[in-house]
Amino acid sequence: MPIEKIDIARFLSMTGLPVIDVRSPAEFEQARIPGAYSLPLFSNDERKIVGTAYKQQSREQAIKIGLDFFGLKMRKMVEEIESLTSNAASKQVVVHCWRGGMRSAGVAWLLDLYGFKVYTIIGGYKSFRHWVIEFLKQDHDFHILGGYTGSGKTEILYFLQKHGESVVDLERLAHHKGSAFGAIGQPPQPSQEMFENLLAKAIFEEEKRGLPIWLEDESQRMGHINLPQEFWLSIRSKSVQFVNIPFEQRLDYIVAHYGKLPKAELAAAITRIQKRLGGLETKTALNFLIEDNIKEAFRVLLAYYDKQYQKALHNRTDKDKLIQIIEGPEPGAELTAKLVIESKKTVDA
Repeated sequence: MPIEKIDIARFLSMTGLPVIDVRSPAEFEQARIPGAYSLPLFSNDERKIVGTAYKQQSREQAIKIGLDFFGLKMRKMVEEIESLTSNAASKQVVVHCWRGGMRSAGVAWLLDLYGFKVYTIIGGYKSFRHWVIEFLKQDHDFHILGGYTGSGKTEILYFLQKHGESVVDLERLAHHKGSAFGAIGQPPQPSQEMFENLLAKAIFEEEKRGLPIWLEDESQRMGHINLPQEFWLSIRSKSVQFVNIPFEQRLDYIVAHYGKLPKAELAAAITRIQKRLGGLETKTALNFLIEDNIKEAFRVLLAYYDKQYQKALHNRTDKDKLIQIIEGPEPGAELTAKLVIESKKTVDA
């Protein structure tokens, strides 16, 4: 079976095939196609050697050096792909490198020779990145879930999903809960590039269902990650289903979810926002924390975040039309999710 070159649209329409990324480990670590499997043709150092030979000597010399490295790995690469596809109905794989050049061509030749059906992506990973950037600029059919800090919006999104709604969890993709405390207890954040890849792929997959997608109302920055400008502006233009949960209930929810986190990390997070929080409020919150009065420390912080969110909410254009208030019984409640769904149906009608 000949090696088949496919464009990015064809690739995105294919499901279930292993995607083999033959770029170097450093390239793969920086960002990749979600779900891709790393099978580097060259190590990081080998890639530098081949690249230097290409620039300083010739293409032919670079290929010869590359073959020295490649030849020693051929059997191991074949066996690794065999293991990866051992339970597949047919031995088909997609292979790509940075831009569909010699690295993917070399591995594709080897796998084809061994008997695999091989597809290569025209333009390689670079074409996927171009698709991601353009896809996130488009206007998508989003429904936005809003609410003050401590409203349990992530749990409400889970219940929306449970009731058949389409959901993309931005905080899960970013490994960050949005506030200055959002990184505590979370895995390391992906790179900006990888986050965008994950985001585009998640939206693309959900859109196959043909339903509007629920997102949580987020600020543009989540830790060291920024929501792409056009994407964030698109979110800001959509109507918001705002769950209104009483302050004291939200405070109890925050204490229950954040109160057991390491005090040193909580103190560091408070210190990071002291310019915005204000000197007196920062000192007060830190003193309460030192005294193990977690609830009162969080009371100061929750009042601050309420003001910040209220300011952002009312900076929206045509805000009276775009904000629908839903009185929720308690943070993260399934009943609140049901009220959100019913409210959206009423608005859409």
